[in-house]
Amino acid sequence: MTGESDQPFRAGFACFVGRPNAGKSTLINAIVGQKIAITSSKPQTTRHVIRAVVHRPNAQLVLVDTPGLHRPRTLLGERLNDLVRQTWSEVDVIGLCIPANERVGRGDRFISGELGDLRAALVAVVTKADLVGKRRLAEQLLAVSELADFADVVPVSAVTGYQVDTLVDVMISHLPPSPQLYPDDMITDEPEMVMVGELIREAALEGVREELPHSIAVVVEEMIREDRLTKIYADLYVERPSQKAIVIGAGGSRLKEVGTRARKQIEELLGTRVYLDLHVRVAKDWQRDPKQLRKLGF
Repeated sequence: MTGESDQPFRAGFACFVGRPNAGKSTLINAIVGQKIAITSSKPQTTRHVIRAVVHRPNAQLVLVDTPGLHRPRTLLGERLNDLVRQTWSEVDVIGLCIPANERVGRGDRFISGELGDLRAALVAVVTKADLVGKRRLAEQLLAVSELADFADVVPVSAVTGYQVDTLVDVMISHLPPSPQLYPDDMITDEPEMVMVGELIREAALEGVREELPHSIAVVVEEMIREDRLTKIYADLYVERPSQKAIVIGAGGSRLKEVGTRARKQIEELLGTRVYLDLHVRVAKDWQRDPKQLRKLGF
């Protein structure tokens, strides 16, 4: 009989893909057990490739959170799609996320077709399983399994935790034998300043008009660590003066809300009190301007 210790240590990279709002970032946060990826009801929320490290006694699963694949309308959109495809070609396992409460659609078929020629093991992940009954879930699992030749099909709920650990086990089973890739205490390799910037952007995305999310970028200009206080100076960039007015709000009320919401999340991340200084600036049509994109980190 082979004991657990005789099993080879496995390590490798996995990513979740799917149309916008399929629950990819929420699922990563649930698996890791803390906030790594920002979430929002708006499409195209994720803009950076974020790595989160899941540690098991016999394995290390490195999750890569990528932007959702979409029809690009700007240079930024094209660059995000290139980033997605590059990540797909480099990982060992791909989880295709399809919500349980939405019928399989053209977007799902398009993405599963794009994944066909990749070397990675393909796992179908039926997300938001808590939003439907058993019968509807069974119907969805059947519909999803007909999309492609999946190695596994796993229903999960990031909200209730249903089958989240099972999904991790399934993904690990498809990783190659490998030595450990990251130190035991590392949860993410995302630089602190980038994570802080993302938390500010998440706070700014809450409740703004539909056309605005893609137009917001955040640059953390300076982080000063003192004994029990971290001072953060950050700029929010929008494309037009009218958008600047939306983000600031009447008498600065909206920007104040953004600061309050972001500060709470950043304090949890850094473990210190935070002084947050936010300014809104206009960078005209930055999503279409290669020079501006470089300046804003794309």
